[in-house]
Amino acid sequence: MNSPVTSILAAASPGLIEQIGLFFREGGVFMGMLGATSVVAVAAILFKFLTLSRGRILPADLARDVESFESLIRNKQVAPVLERFEEGESTLARLCAETVRQRGKPQSEIAEPVQALARAEIVRLHSGMTAIDVVISVAPLLGLLGTASGLVVVFSGLESDADWLMITAGIGRALKTTIVGMAIAVPAIIAQGFFQRKIETYAARLEVLLTSLAHLCERSPRLGEVEPAKTD
Repeated sequence: MNSPVTSILAAASPGLIEQIGLFFREGGVFMGMLGATSVVAVAAILFKFLTLSRGRILPADLARDVESFESLIRNKQVAPVLERFEEGESTLARLCAETVRQRGKPQSEIAEPVQALARAEIVRLHSGMTAIDVVISVAPLLGLLGTASGLVVVFSGLESDADWLMITAGIGRALKTTIVGMAIAVPAIIAQGFFQRKIETYAARLEVLLTSLAHLCERSPRLGEVEPAKTD
């Protein structure tokens, strides 16, 4: 049996759906373009949420291991951490693996290949941000273009005995694309700021960890030759 809430929603849905459909139909072709833009925005935001997850960039447990790397070397427990570096399942692991490969060299020589890889990793972190930037620029412009084209249609038939109520209604319909364009751009701007701040935070934290690891690699030329602990 249907619940009272379900019955109410079922009764209200046709009218609501019809109003929504009318709203978007009145926007014409530009409303369709805005719909496609909103799909791109949602896809790009979801993509960034997935790719900027902490586990993919800076796993907390691996960061702790890098911070305590010197004590792990002293206790000969570094082998499992080195294996995680080589697996390269996160940005931190890949950068640390490259740092360890340069062990025994002066820090200036260690820094050059690590910085080159870090630049590539930062580019990877920014993947998808271009789509969000495009949405922020294009959505309001499409909205304004739709409004302008609607106003041209409204005023092109303007005569001395024009029905001003009809003109006012036409202007209201023309402004709908501007509303939708702004409604798409505002969440995209918020998402852009959030993701950009997240990338900057990750980059700063990675720099600190890699600098400390580079100091250890400079002083420990046999770092990668530590024998793994034997297990029964």
